[in-house]
This record gives sequence, C-alpha cells and structure tokens, in this order.
Amino acid sequence: MDFWPEFLASSWGREFVAGGFGGAAGIVAGYPLDTLRIRQQSSNAGGAVSILRRVLASEGLSALYRGMAAPLASVTFQNAMVFQTYAVLSRALDQSINPEDPPSYKGVALAGIGTGALQSLLLSPVELIKIRLQLQQKPHFSSTGGKVGPVNVARNIVRNEGVRGLYRGLAITVLRDAPAHGVYFWTYEYMREQLHPGCRKGTEQESLRTMLVAGGLAGVASWISCYPLDVIKTRLQAQTQSSIKYNGIIDCYRKSVRQAGGHGVLWTGLGTAVARAFVVNGAIFTAYELCLRFLFNPSRHESSIQAAENTL
Repeated sequence: MDFWPEFLASSWGREFVAGGFGGAAGIVAGYPLDTLRIRQQSSNAGGAVSILRRVLASEGLSALYRGMAAPLASVTFQNAMVFQTYAVLSRALDQSINPEDPPSYKGVALAGIGTGALQSLLLSPVELIKIRLQLQQKPHFSSTGGKVGPVNVARNIVRNEGVRGLYRGLAITVLRDAPAHGVYFWTYEYMREQLHPGCRKGTEQESLRTMLVAGGLAGVASWISCYPLDVIKTRLQAQTQSSIKYNGIIDCYRKSVRQAGGHGVLWTGLGTAVARAFVVNGAIFTAYELCLRFLFNPSRHESSIQAAENTL
C-alpha cells in the first residue's frame, strides 16, 4: 500500500519514473521512422519515401509499428538505468567539481560512455528481437493462430540458437553505444546551456523549446557519430542461424562495402535516422525534464508548464 509514496519520495524513484516516461515518449514518437531505417539498412530497398509507400500499400500502417512492444516493454527500466547510471557516473568520474555545481563537461562525456557500455547488456537482446520483427514483410502467425510477437521471437531464438543467440551483435552494440552516449549527453548539456544560459546551475529554468532543440540535436549528433557501426549491427542481428552471411564485425564491414561498391552503404538510411533522432530525443528529454519538475515540486508543476509554454 505504501510502496509508491515511498518509492516516489526517493530521488532514485523519481529518476526511474521520469526516465520511463521519457523513453516511452521517444519510442512512440519515432518508431515508424525507426522501422523505415531498419529496412533501408538491411537491404538495398530504395529510399525512405519509396519504402514507406510500398509498406503502406502492401502491409498497411500497422507494419510501421511492428515489433514496438519489445522496446516499449523494456523502456522504463532501460531509461531509468541510463539516466540514473549517468547521474551517478557524472559525479564519480570527476570529483574535482563542487557538489553544488553541475557536472563538468568532461564528467558528462565520461559518464555517457560508461552508461552506454552498461546499458548495451540490456539493449542488445531487445534490439535483436525488434529488428527481426521489423524485417518481417508480413505478419507471421504462431501454431495457435495468433500473431508472432516479441515473446514468440525470443523463444524461437533460444530454441534454435540458445541463450547466446539473444546476444548476437552484443560487441558491436557496445562499440556503438559507448562513444555515442558520450556524445549524446555532452551535446545535450552543452546545447541546453548555450540556448538557455544558467539552466545547468538552476538559476534559470529552460523553456520547452530549449528541451526539444537540445534533446533533438543531442540525438542527431550521437547518431551521426555511430551510424556506420549501426548499419553493421543491423546486418549482423538480421541474420538467423540458418542464414549466416557474415563471420563477425570485420567480415560484415568488408562484404558490405565490397558488395555495394563503396563506403556509401555504411551511411544508408542516415537521413531517416537523423530525422527520427531529432524527434525521438526531443521527446525523451522534454518528457523526462517535465516529469522531474512535477515529481520534485508538484505544487509548481502547472505554473512551470505555463512558463515553459510562454517561452516556446
């Protein structure tokens, strides 16, 4: 009976809930663009617009949201872990900063790298399942007649490839996410201060526009910094035990470049990814920051939102 009041009374609990809201907002806002990105990366199927038209004509609008349950189901814990780990590491990795001051940009970048590496352990199986579902050209049905969802895919992977199969692509996920998260958090903290001087020290409260733009640019910067690795990761995780094309990261890189006739293949779908990154991460940071404002000071929530809207 007293769990939620006690849970939300702690800083950790509030960070957990705010991270969950932020992550859920990001998933819902950007999932259709993510499906288009995955399909672009996995084959030479054309541009985002042509893929979108083909999907809508042959599979319907719901195909753009196929596989969303897997990341949405895990997003609360994942984002809670990301933001909480980042908050702890940003202080621990640069202890020269006064506790009353915001973390240094050095601490922010190092904490982001550490956070990205740790969260890959959770994210890798989720993304593997999501990618397998997104690449289905039409809904698959189980032996009981129901649609094949994340649980069915996970069971099938474990049955055919073992538990190890769920972690196919773990190494490339760590290589992608560790530096990308360093860029991600550094860009957000730097841009929010540039757009709204004083907000990092708490002397000013940033507007909705600052949250959206700083979050969006953070997402764009992080995706550009890791995009070739993401293309390789998608191709590795799209493989099944019966359709192995690549023997590891280097082999995937060499074969992909050779078959495509150049390094341009490593940037396939970048435009879609950047558009999605801006939308998703603007939504994540806005939902996260607003939720924290409400949880830390609910009595000022309404006036806080109004003030943010007035400065939008």
